[in-house]
Amino acid sequence: MPLVTTRSKDEPRLSRPVRVAEAIKDWVVEKGLKAGDRLPSEPEMIEQFGMAKGTIREAMRILEAQGLVRTRTGPGGGSFVHEVSKQRARALLGNYFYFKDLTIADIYELRCTLEPQLAASLAGKLSDEFLDKLEENIASYPEPARTADEEREQHIASLRFHALLASQSCNKLLGFLIDFMTNMLADLTVYRKLYNPPNAELWQKGRDYQVHLVQALRDGDAKAAHQIMGDHMATAQTLMSLQEAEMQKRFISE
Repeated sequence: MPLVTTRSKDEPRLSRPVRVAEAIKDWVVEKGLKAGDRLPSEPEMIEQFGMAKGTIREAMRILEAQGLVRTRTGPGGGSFVHEVSKQRARALLGNYFYFKDLTIADIYELRCTLEPQLAASLAGKLSDEFLDKLEENIASYPEPARTADEEREQHIASLRFHALLASQSCNKLLGFLIDFMTNMLADLTVYRKLYNPPNAELWQKGRDYQVHLVQALRDGDAKAAHQIMGDHMATAQTLMSLQEAEMQKRFISE
């Protein structure tokens, strides 16, 4: 069932091509079309939606820009339903937040709520092979960073641990949101240089929490997994907020 789009009275009225693009999306859902299915030809679209050729073409360009339609030329060509990749969806959503001036607290407010829930839901459900993969990730940062560059790489690797967990969620929305936040936090860390100076306490506590979490997941202890991840997120928020405050002080002093 297509989602109902709500629009406040203060928002500008959507242009005709945008409204047609939305109507095409609704039609695709109603018809049960899947990724790879062919869309009607341009003349058929004109008849189906009662719009001029220019409007239909602009609507299709909008859908193509959104990643929902892919056009192929030549024999067997045409317009086809296309599934938006996770990477593209992440990039598009990231563009929305680009000028929102998010803080560490904004991101961790959600992480502290969602990641303990994810950890608890995965307890006892992950394969030994995947748990070994998590341990291999932890092993990639065996000792504190000695330089800012090492700290940056370790921080990104540590966040990869959480992205890996998110990839295993049965709840696709939960998994996507956590994956999106870990990537946003990685970008924020690099952009604002929150990895400098190296923070041995952040490395030690974060690594210890991850080691204990993997064991709880292996043991199938959902309660322990929830508690460990909750403590992990709370501690990380505190230490990262201190890093953010230190960065702001350096910026002002400069």
